[in-house]
Amino acid sequence: MSKFSMIAQFTAQPGERDALAAILLEAAAGAGSAAACEQYIIHYPADKPDVIVVTEIWSSEEAHAASLALAETRATIQRAMPLIAGVESTRLTPVGGKGV
Repeated sequence: MSKFSMIAQFTAQPGERDALAAILLEAAAGAGSAAACEQYIIHYPADKPDVIVVTEIWSSEEAHAASLALAETRATIQRAMPLIAGVESTRLTPVGGKGV
């Protein structure tokens, strides 16, 4: 079983980036308690004031999918949805490097 990673770019509703980031940081704290989540980082792009980028590394794609099925995760997603104008994501398989 290989590791799984994802990059997600969230476009927040105008003026809601910080509120959305706060919810994602709560998700990061919850994901951090799961041994299967190895990295969950929230980023602000310097040139896009309504955008948040999240990078994740998981022990497996199955572990990531299982995390999305948790009631706590589903509740967090429901809280975030009104703040999100759009999402683009890329599913990846890490092959190595520093931090992997």
